Amino acid sequence: MLDLNRLKALHAVHVYGSVGAAADALMVTPSAVSQQLAKLERETGATLVERNGRGVRLTDAAGLLAEHAERILALVETAEADFQALRGAVVGRLNVGAFPTAARGLLPRALVILRERHPELEVHLFEREPDRTLREVARGELDLVVAQDWMNRPLATPDGLSRRTLFDDIADLALPADHPLAVRRELELPDLIGEKWISSSVGQVCYDWLVYTLRTAELEPDISITADEYPTQLALVAAGLGCAIVPRMGRTSVPEGVRMVPLLPRLTRRIYTLWRADAARRPAIRAAVEALAEAGEEFSARL
Repeated sequence: MLDLNRLKALHAVHVYGSVGAAADALMVTPSAVSQQLAKLERETGATLVERNGRGVRLTDAAGLLAEHAERILALVETAEADFQALRGAVVGRLNVGAFPTAARGLLPRALVILRERHPELEVHLFEREPDRTLREVARGELDLVVAQDWMNRPLATPDGLSRRTLFDDIADLALPADHPLAVRRELELPDLIGEKWISSSVGQVCYDWLVYTLRTAELEPDISITADEYPTQLALVAAGLGCAIVPRMGRTSVPEGVRMVPLLPRLTRRIYTLWRADAARRPAIRAAVEALAEAGEEFSARL
């Protein structure tokens, strides 16, 4: 009989393309993955892995077995969800992913709610960018994720996921307090022609969104400084080094030297949680979704 953990290791290598990447996803060492593959080869009597330069390549037999493994792992997850639903107990381990501002601004309250109501549930939180968490929940590495996308540029959601919106997060313009436009009650993007911008790192969701949004307003982005954390961006704005668009959940406080000005039309990102539809019957999933929704309601009431 095929061992489930060995099939899981093979499937991870198939998905991620290398032993090292599979080990990172499974949170084990590369040698542990290699040992599982070697045992699976002995178990099946087939060559599954071939050397390819410094790495490895899966054989055709391994590819076929990995496809079966994907279906087997999905069935196992469905069986576990059904069994947990039958028991009705919110127990076990739940792996939750969240993008940085949600991990700081939303998850602490949600985790406290879960701990108070379901002390036997073991929650593990992983901070990730939204595009990565969507891939990881679709592949079963995370059980539940909190993601975000901008209303004018939504992220593509993989098939097989269920989704619940938590709240809408409005973004405002951060300007140096002595900027000539800082006295305005509201601004539109075309008012900001010629400005220097501060944004997240190149390739991240918020960087791509800012470039898209500015160009939609017929402004050519002049992004002179990048910083991934919104408090850092605000500190740079306070120093007079540029302006930034900062969601309200992204700022715990506004430093001296910064003026927040609302934009018209409103720039809004939607905060939501996703989980695999096959796992929706798990009491732990349902409990976590409710805790996130409650935390989201509390936060949005303060916006």
